[in-house]
Amino acid sequence: MFTQRKKVRQGIGKPSVYHAVVVIFLEFFAWGLLTTPMLMVLHETFPKHTFLINGLIQGVKGLLSFMSAPLIGALSDVWGRRSFLLVTVFFTCAPIPLMRLSPWWYFAMISVSGAFSVTFSVIFAYIADVTDVRERSTAYGLVSATFAASLVTSPAIGAYLSASYGDNLVVLLATLIALADICFILLAVPESLPDKMRLNTWGAPISWEQADPFASMRKVGQDTTVLLICITVFLSYLPEAGQYSSFFLYLRQVINFSPKTIAVFIGVVGILSILAQTLFLTLLMRTIGNKNTVLLGLGFQILQLAWYGLGSEPWMMWAAGAVAAMSSITFPAVSALVSRSADPDKQGLVQGMITGIRGLCNGLGPALYGFIFFLFNVELSGITTIQPDYAIPLQTSTETIIPGPPFLLGACTVVVAFIVALFIPDHPTPPATPCQTLKSSASLAGAHTNTPLPGSDEDFEPLLEDSNV
Repeated sequence: MFTQRKKVRQGIGKPSVYHAVVVIFLEFFAWGLLTTPMLMVLHETFPKHTFLINGLIQGVKGLLSFMSAPLIGALSDVWGRRSFLLVTVFFTCAPIPLMRLSPWWYFAMISVSGAFSVTFSVIFAYIADVTDVRERSTAYGLVSATFAASLVTSPAIGAYLSASYGDNLVVLLATLIALADICFILLAVPESLPDKMRLNTWGAPISWEQADPFASMRKVGQDTTVLLICITVFLSYLPEAGQYSSFFLYLRQVINFSPKTIAVFIGVVGILSILAQTLFLTLLMRTIGNKNTVLLGLGFQILQLAWYGLGSEPWMMWAAGAVAAMSSITFPAVSALVSRSADPDKQGLVQGMITGIRGLCNGLGPALYGFIFFLFNVELSGITTIQPDYAIPLQTSTETIIPGPPFLLGACTVVVAFIVALFIPDHPTPPATPCQTLKSSASLAGAHTNTPLPGSDEDFEPLLEDSNV
């Protein structure tokens, strides 16, 4: 007589979007607390080459993220999401306690941690497992809004605690929050990938075809829809990444915003982004569709980049910031679009590809923006003045040139992304056709115990596609 081993249930409740929301919020809230202390430590460690070293760190991190995101996504399609959520969060947050212990090791670990800074790809694959196609864009918007909320609140809290109690308390608090995130994944997050689509144990045999992300990427690259989406993401996120690296310094030195005004600006744009990625995104997806929502978001991005580039008055920056908040709908809409275009067993891979492209842009964007500022003689190397007494307006010789040339170039690249996005099909081909479903159902009815491994050509689970059928 054979005895069946009882399966131990992990996590609390059924897999849901709210598990993913908590993981994302805690991770980026912990890092947001370190915004002000990290700038101080970076300048103290590399006083003569602050921006150069920062660009090098972000470049190495982005390159490693680009290379590892598809691999981690592909492996999560085989072994499940929960284990890789734990791995990505742990190694992403590992450098935090080193900030005050050893700055050199801290920045070295940040660079190396880029290989695991791909939590978003695993999170979006997790959401694809627990939602149907109609709910997916709303769920992605909720996660992106949570990310924005963590970045709106945590930098201000970290700056206040740093000024009142010192950096050590901020680092300790960020470390505790990161540990809480890891414990939450271990104790509360259930596995989302169905058993029939993954290997049950880490010791089970796995072929290189299943683990090799480049083989899967070649298959996905043959899909014109996914390829067009990837090109759109690269062309639209490259200027966005460069903008993040220099925009607030640009507001201070060129537009002469005060520190308090910059803090208020971040808060207002962040709140508007949350509203845009929840209420407005849901309304647009239901009324104009997925593709048109992406196009609208790209249109908002073109407008805000052009406004940043040509504007020279503070009110123009505020108006462009409101438009920038509306452009934040692009990423969750793109993630929903690429999710609809991929097979259920390739969700981790395609989301990893999107995250990897964004990681590459995070490395190239800051360098591109800094080089263009240098060519147009817009000097943004004054981080030493953005310290305790940075309330004195800085004088720059920018009256005779375009105020923000990199933003105008970014607008041009987004125009190209808009044109590429026009060729994305309005209704991507669903993962399964009725013929495939009937064929798989017939084979499933007479299946034996030797079931094909997930990821093989024979492995197709139509029962997981009930909502689509």
